[in-house]
Amino acid sequence: MYNYNYEKNYDKVVIIGLGQLGLPVAKYVKEHGFDTYGYDINQKAMQSAESKYGIKPATNFGDFDVLIICVSTHRPDDMFSPQVEGLMSVVEKISREAKTGALISIESTIPKGTSKRVFEKLDHRLHVVHAPHRWYALEEDIHGVNQLRIIGGVSSCCLQHGLNFYDGRLEDKAILPSSSSSSMVDHSLSVATTLEAKSKTKSSSSITTKLNKKRSLGIPMHPVSSVEVAELTKIIENAHRYLQISFAEELYLYCKGNGISFPELRESLNTKWNVEILEPRDGIGGHCLPKDTKMFINSSNTIKSKILQAAMEIDEDYREYIQSRDKNGNNGSLTLRGKSRGETEKETEQILCSRKIK
Repeated sequence: MYNYNYEKNYDKVVIIGLGQLGLPVAKYVKEHGFDTYGYDINQKAMQSAESKYGIKPATNFGDFDVLIICVSTHRPDDMFSPQVEGLMSVVEKISREAKTGALISIESTIPKGTSKRVFEKLDHRLHVVHAPHRWYALEEDIHGVNQLRIIGGVSSCCLQHGLNFYDGRLEDKAILPSSSSSSMVDHSLSVATTLEAKSKTKSSSSITTKLNKKRSLGIPMHPVSSVEVAELTKIIENAHRYLQISFAEELYLYCKGNGISFPELRESLNTKWNVEILEPRDGIGGHCLPKDTKMFINSSNTIKSKILQAAMEIDEDYREYIQSRDKNGNNGSLTLRGKSRGETEKETEQILCSRKIK
């Protein structure tokens, strides 16, 4: 079904979705010498990308070597709630138009299981990898497109193609298929050791690679053994950040309820080398953290994260306090599920010790 030519040229690339994530990716791809196109349901986004950055508009996906998906995965009416219907509609168009053997990279944040769902939708005709973005708009020079990233493939073949395109420095990497899933490991063996290892694993059809001298994006990639690990890595990164912020919010409320200076306490705590208490601001918002945290909570049919559900309630309490503070001045009232702390002194203590997880 596939052409196992791992040194294949990737010349023509289309970035699907030219928003906050996709446009920086398109610019980076073009800067690295690829024939770069952009596609977006918003015609103005394509026109702007062409006029400002020379990203040529694409009307169909029929002649591309690489298709990078950067579409939003939240509901149109609620950016805090995950939804992949828009992404799957793009995949439907790809399945009709893209050439067999092309590489699809999903950089959008997606729920566990989505990459294999895409692979099935494409009837196994294209190589599918998940290389979730870690782009941060406020520190693009440091945390931009080309920072260390995770990549996983639905098969070892897919992963190899993805590594060739993104990284290109494949002399130190080998893909070793296992009985249950493809497995990718780094090694720093000498050439002789590598060849010896290859001969020993010949019976299991191990695949080793040599230095890829073809054009690549030059992005350092950390390959993982399964595409599910790549999918979970992204959403858990943001769920962990959500926890950090919500703890800071709860600590702030604790200080307000007990007459303690939060700034002083935070500064004191952060003198310890392994402690970093964040600064709570206006509640946990943005396109990523709330959505991805919900995505992780919903990723399991058996175990639901109690600590994350509690963190979401903490953020709700904190938001209510901020709204009260803005309305009433610096002496805002603490609230719990809509009740004022002024109603009873006892409820001041309940904000930390009697919150129930829904």
